[in-house]
Order: sequence, then structure tokens, then C-alpha cells
Amino acid sequence: MDRAIFIMRHGETEFNTQGRYQGQLDSPLTEHGVEQVRQMARLLRYSVDQSSEWRVISSPLGRALQSTQILCEILGFDFNKVETDSRLSEVSVGSWSGLTLKEIEQDWANRLTGTTMYDWYFHSPDGESYEAVQERVTDWLDSVSSSPQVIAVTHGLTSRILRGVYAGLARQEALSLEVSQSACFQLANCTIKRISYEFDEF
Repeated sequence: MDRAIFIMRHGETEFNTQGRYQGQLDSPLTEHGVEQVRQMARLLRYSVDQSSEWRVISSPLGRALQSTQILCEILGFDFNKVETDSRLSEVSVGSWSGLTLKEIEQDWANRLTGTTMYDWYFHSPDGESYEAVQERVTDWLDSVSSSPQVIAVTHGLTSRILRGVYAGLARQEALSLEVSQSACFQLANCTIKRISYEFDEF
């Protein structure tokens, strides 16, 4: 296979089911989340030949590492060889971590004025800026530029920005990209291919 990077999001977590924004907090995968990762890993096996030759890189956050461990078990990759990289961590939302949108609206309504469903995350009083996240994922992409085969386990919002950087998208375009726990994305030859274990019914 030519040079490729697979970008995968962690499985569903307890906080996901509660509508709580995790940022760089953590909560464990649900049973459904574990099964999502298993399904994704089984699908990846068709694209990943000789998995031992791949670099597997994970966000250091617990939900990503839990997902990575499941992925490694199914691919037959030694989990002890997994690299962790904080540049793949989820966007920090500071004081809003662990809260629902309703709770945020109650205490910080003025900070949400004029925001959209795609960019309100960046209005936390002590969270990360879009530019800071863009810089770290750009740096990460540069750091793996000489690696022919990479699987990265990351997070929803970080994945959007990372794919946006790869495709040269403007901020709003990047933030409106799909985020899914039933699909991963193959970055190769300046194109992005969606790979999912769910199929549309006709």
C-alpha cells in the first residue's frame, strides 16, 4: 500500500450518552462504544496488511487508549508498541469540561452569543483556541510525513480540524466535517476517503 494515514475516533463513552462535553476529561467506553471499536477494527483489517509494520499512535486520553487497546487486539498489533501523542488529544474546553450545553448556557450565556453549533467550543473562557489546535495537529501531520503507514486514534473535534488541515479547508468547512464513531478516514494522495461499517439502505 502507498503512504496512508487512518484517522479513527474513540468509541462512544458514558459522557457521550449524557450529552456532556469531555474535552480533556475522561469517561469510559460504553458497551456500545466497545462494539463500535471492534467493528471498526474488523473493517480496518481489510486495509491493513502486516499490521506490525504500521505505526499506531493514540491520544493519551483514557477513552482513546481504551479504544486503541481493542483495535490492537483485533489487528494483532502489540499494544506495548503503541505511541501516545498529546497533539492528538481532544480540544480542551477548560471550565466547560464535563458539562452539558444546558449547564453551560445557564452560567455562560453571554459567551455563546453569536456562536454556531460548530464553533461554540472555542468560546470557553479558559479553553483552547481553534488556532492553537490547528497548530498542534499541523505539527503532528508534519511529524509523520515520512512514515508510510499510520493509524491514529483521536477525538471528534480534533479529527475534524486535522482532516481540515490535510485538505486545506477553511475553518468553517473543517468544523462542519462529519464526526462519527462508526467510520474512520483514510488520508492518502491528498484525498480523504470515508470508511464505515454502516451501510445505507436503499
